[in-house]
Amino acid sequence: MKSPTIIQGGMGVGVSHWKLARAVSLCGQLGVVSGTALDMVFARRLQDGDPDGDLRRAVDQFPIKEIAQRVWNRYFIEGGKAPDASYKNVPMFSIAPTRDLLELTVLANFVEVFLAKEGHKGIVGINFLEKIQLPLLPSIFGAMLAGVDYVLMGAGIPRDIPQVLDRFAQLEPASLKVFVEDADKNNDVRTHLDPETFLGDQRVFMKRPKFIAIIASATLAMTLAKKASGRVNGFVIEGPTAGGHNAPPRGNLELNERGEPLYGDRDQVDLDKVKQLGLPFWLAGSYGAAGRLQDALNVGAHGIQVGTAFAFCEESGLDEVYKDDVIRQVLKGEVDVFTDPRVSASGFPFKVVSVEGTLSDAAVHDERERLCDLGYLRHVYQRPDGKIGYRCPGEPVDVYVKKGGKAEEACGRKCLCNGLVSAIGLPQHRKNGYEEPALLTAGDTLKSIGQFLPEGQSRYSAENVIELLLQKVEGAHAR
Repeated sequence: MKSPTIIQGGMGVGVSHWKLARAVSLCGQLGVVSGTALDMVFARRLQDGDPDGDLRRAVDQFPIKEIAQRVWNRYFIEGGKAPDASYKNVPMFSIAPTRDLLELTVLANFVEVFLAKEGHKGIVGINFLEKIQLPLLPSIFGAMLAGVDYVLMGAGIPRDIPQVLDRFAQLEPASLKVFVEDADKNNDVRTHLDPETFLGDQRVFMKRPKFIAIIASATLAMTLAKKASGRVNGFVIEGPTAGGHNAPPRGNLELNERGEPLYGDRDQVDLDKVKQLGLPFWLAGSYGAAGRLQDALNVGAHGIQVGTAFAFCEESGLDEVYKDDVIRQVLKGEVDVFTDPRVSASGFPFKVVSVEGTLSDAAVHDERERLCDLGYLRHVYQRPDGKIGYRCPGEPVDVYVKKGGKAEEACGRKCLCNGLVSAIGLPQHRKNGYEEPALLTAGDTLKSIGQFLPEGQSRYSAENVIELLLQKVEGAHAR
């Protein structure tokens, strides 16, 4: 398998959907689908009626027909739900999820990867957040059933993922240790998945995808290379100017005059130490411009990962209204990205694009009633009685405190789960008529995406991005 020079970032919830990943893959680079909350995104697409028939076509290729039909019957609405009707939510994940939720998650990840790979021989990856631990096993299994070529993971220390890939490739059971707050250090709570649960006596070929860890320090690279449970195939080294979640600054948190985290010399990755590991690496964070790929190659990188440039191209899953609005702001020189240290329930800084009418608007945020009904960023904790519980800093403060959380931890949090889903045109409509507002994320290079617009145009394609990124590249790396 030829390694890519350009990796398209796995962005948001459904921003990096199958159409974008497929377009990038067709250009000879690594197209990546976002695996975050795919169970819920797939269920909502089914409730919208699958107007183009893409989901039906992929579901028909799922190897376990009974599972495919059960999920389809549970969520599909012929002709789609009424525009102002509420979506039927999927159950929230727990240590022991329901069989229905497992089947939905496996099928959703299969469908997304299948559609991204359909009809060509290019390579496709899937991106997960280590922080969202509970859905990982069925998500990885579903993606591998569809033949995913790469698994990429950041926002944590994914030490156990290589072994999961190894075991699933042999159709063997796998488990993952779950971080549990308020538990003693000897706690060993795990999620489990046995492929036989889904396949029975049916045998399928499962190739082992390559695993790339998304990191922000040489120390983490060395730890994963030497102490991971199996083979790590490379690293994406992501700087703090990248979109989405950023690694927290090392040392005590200090803020600039805007209230953003300050990053310093300690946050610079020692590339010489990474190179000594002998594994390929890609650089990410402000590499979306002509000449930046060559800069990366010059310091020994295998290539670059780029997200923001692809997030606003024609093929991305971002709602067209927001694409147009942001591109207009960019062309006027008015766009703003804020690194918010408080917004995400994960505890990681998160980049927010300022767009009127979205959760970045203080008035819109203040109007929203706090609730947690999707639960992807919930924390697992041990209750005083020793049982497992679930809490989210984005839920009502009194509820969070009653579960043992600290009120100050809930301050400033916003509902990323609902906001990011609304950004791709799948907002929840509450029974009282309230529509969940969107939340947009992008890297600091958002202000420069106008460079990808063909002359006289207000839209650009994934191919436009790749063509510009490959400019000024010497030798064989140019397409």
